[in-house]
Amino acid sequence: MLLVVGAGISGATIARCLADAGRSVLVVEAADHVGGHCHTERDPDTGIMRHVHGPHIFHSDAAEVWRFVSRFAEFEPFDLRIDARVGHRLFPLPINLDTLRSFFGRDFTPAQAQAFIAECAIHPEHEPRNFEEQALSMIGRDLYQAFFSGYTQKQWGRKPADLPAAIFKRLPLRFNADRTYFHHSRVGIPRDGYTSMVENMLDHPAISLRMGTRFERSSPSGEYKHIFYTGSLDGYFGHAFGRLPYRSLRFEDFRVNGDFQKTAIVNYPGTEVPFTRITEHKKFAPWETFERSICSREYSFECGPQDTPFYPVNLAGGSPLLDRYRAEAARTVGVSFVGRLATFRYLDMDVAIGEAMAAVSVSLERLQSAAPIPAFFDGVPT
Repeated sequence: MLLVVGAGISGATIARCLADAGRSVLVVEAADHVGGHCHTERDPDTGIMRHVHGPHIFHSDAAEVWRFVSRFAEFEPFDLRIDARVGHRLFPLPINLDTLRSFFGRDFTPAQAQAFIAECAIHPEHEPRNFEEQALSMIGRDLYQAFFSGYTQKQWGRKPADLPAAIFKRLPLRFNADRTYFHHSRVGIPRDGYTSMVENMLDHPAISLRMGTRFERSSPSGEYKHIFYTGSLDGYFGHAFGRLPYRSLRFEDFRVNGDFQKTAIVNYPGTEVPFTRITEHKKFAPWETFERSICSREYSFECGPQDTPFYPVNLAGGSPLLDRYRAEAARTVGVSFVGRLATFRYLDMDVAIGEAMAAVSVSLERLQSAAPIPAFFDGVPT
């Protein structure tokens, strides 16, 4: 019997791949639903499929990952559109030619816009070392302050200069009118929601599921050949060395007649507004029609002992505390740490699934030969 801790997207992937390989698996989940942060449910008042913990759009170029998830859900194509409200005006995101024309009040051609932004760029004497330096070197001060500085402080609770440059590198910048957010070969949303997809993944005779069951290190584990842990890394060790920094989220729902906004997501970068964005849930299911609408204001805050961790906070200068936990995890026999919280990294869903599939592939080989199974499968040496 193998144990999987957590029935989110990483844990469900591990459990299903193990079951498909003929292994018996027990999955324990502390919550009263599966799906983790991807959890979706129908709003009882409007009937709209609500992304309970914020919007999730599945996007990937990995054919193997796409084939896997397509076994458990019918995906509808989805073109994500985002606006940003700066003052009383709306601008399309990611920054594209229309954003630049509207923001600067100039009728740029693509070549002119690219040359203008190059002139605005502020390059440090060294390779950009943090979010702020990376942003200034790519888009200049005006766009950075309007769209990213305040939003980043609200989202992460840190000065942008304290965050890694890689966070900004993920954000697209375009010099044409293309406002499609994701340019992957496959972009979609499960027609019946993510929770239904995860339920289907866990629907296998070799998988036993125990809901409302919190895993503790002191729990008897000798009966399990191996444990795959997808909870918070510091939580596994009882926060013995201190708490790693995570951000949590709070959602303030409201309902309106008709539509509330033109796009599924509207960012509010200004620090004068306490929330980061408003999502309109029915716009994530354009194949359905509703007269009313449910929306969510999203607030980010520092995760405390009683809060649910959402985003690991990685800092530009690294973290000795994280290094200590990773070293302790690498010395832990019989346990592998998989997923966003357990590896303390920001992971897109397709990457999380791909790493979970790789964890199973390697683990099955090691179990067959009785060789040690790695603690991590994220490319970091153990």
